[in-house]
Amino acid sequence: MSRIGKLPIEIPAGVTVQVSKENLVTVKGPKGELSQQLKPGIEVEVADNIVNVKRLSEDKDHRSLHGLYRSLINNMVIGVSKGYEIKQELVGVGYRAETQGQVLDLALGYSHHIFLGIPEEVKVTAVMDKRSNPIVTLNSCDKQLIGQVAAKIRSFRPPEPYKGKGIKFVGEVLRRKAGKTAAAK
Repeated sequence: MSRIGKLPIEIPAGVTVQVSKENLVTVKGPKGELSQQLKPGIEVEVADNIVNVKRLSEDKDHRSLHGLYRSLINNMVIGVSKGYEIKQELVGVGYRAETQGQVLDLALGYSHHIFLGIPEEVKVTAVMDKRSNPIVTLNSCDKQLIGQVAAKIRSFRPPEPYKGKGIKFVGEVLRRKAGKTAAAK
């Protein structure tokens, strides 16, 4: 039995979980609404503010999907009740970030600005204070979507190991390398 898959999911107040006959799980809450289509062989039961995910057989496919679908449903419940937030820091001289609606304008040391359209489900803000690095904050109820957007932003200028310049997550510790040293004669 899957250790993750057999754990029950508690439904907080204000969140509803519905399962249709087509194995579509829909979670509604104060932050939004999310849905996930389940493959045949996985069954979801909702009773007394608790969600249980069960597999119908011991096939390898069903065993591998058991914990996955439990985690996806748990992430949806947390997302519609609390939401997810990712903060990224732009480290480098002249690096800037601005938002114009759902478009993020990044100046990352290239000869041109980078304009990234953000999906409507993700709220983006950019804070630029004097004497500190710009911070881009992403908020959403969909954990997968916010992770994809954060990865896309980071891919424009990943942090490098010598000076630490680039886009990094707030609180992330980078492994630094020592640079070249002059040869002594």
